[in-house]
Amino acid sequence: MALSRSGKWALGILGVLFILFIFFWVLILVFLSTTDDSMRIGRGNNVAVVEIDGIIVDAGNVVRQIKKYRDNRNVNAILLRVDSPGGGVAASQEIYEEVKKTVENGKPVVVSMGAVAASGGYYVSLPASSIVANPGTITGSIGVISQFFHLDELFDKVGVDVTIIKSGRYKDAGSMYRDMEEFERAYWQELMDDVYLQFISAVAEARNFDIDKTLELAEGKIYTGRQAYELGLIDTLGTYEDAVRIAAALSGIDDDPDIIKERPRRTFWDSFFLSVLGNYSDIKEKYLHLPAVQYRMPEPNIK
Repeated sequence: MALSRSGKWALGILGVLFILFIFFWVLILVFLSTTDDSMRIGRGNNVAVVEIDGIIVDAGNVVRQIKKYRDNRNVNAILLRVDSPGGGVAASQEIYEEVKKTVENGKPVVVSMGAVAASGGYYVSLPASSIVANPGTITGSIGVISQFFHLDELFDKVGVDVTIIKSGRYKDAGSMYRDMEEFERAYWQELMDDVYLQFISAVAEARNFDIDKTLELAEGKIYTGRQAYELGLIDTLGTYEDAVRIAAALSGIDDDPDIIKERPRRTFWDSFFLSVLGNYSDIKEKYLHLPAVQYRMPEPNIK
């Protein structure tokens, strides 16, 4: 049945309205993805929040934010919200150095620990002016880990052979295609011990521990926030809001501070694909781009 002229006009108008509606929401998404709240910091009592969420793989974004807020005179203090089981050694150390430099430059940095702030998540917190954790926060896990897969038996079963051509004795140390030899195991252990010593030194310096006490606590054990407080690994127990108040007090703010926080920098297509693919980026970060040597809490084998 053919539409009447008035029906065609109505259908055309609905089509135009639908296109305008889609265009309107595209503009909003683009605006939200490119707008940075922190660029509109006014004079006043400002505490900037920087988040470390998930495995620490790349320090670039966190370091950028810390440096920006450190150099901004309108930001009185920085609150570092840490919810991380740790991650790469180098990435953790880069964040650690920026936190330390910020405190040494006279701007308070207060760490608020979330559900987990362990291993590298604890490491980055060490230079802060104050470390605040919930009683049930999981923290500690002071140690270094490197894990190696061995697929040689599986390859033998399916008839896959791998030929390795190398120019140095240690070039394929830790290869998944064969068993590790004793000299390679000793090599990796020496490397782990050196990185472990760096972690221990940072804890002893930040918490004013002697080496014996540090070694006693640095066996890779995890602690609750309450245990960590009793052991001197953190400064106080409290919530996120408590950490905000501590940051305000340390920076001389008498009233409730204004909270400054960046929006995630996503393009429209980032937002679109995120809605389609879900947590693919989290999976990629978790399993495909992990460094070989990590300040990271091992995942429990829960069945």
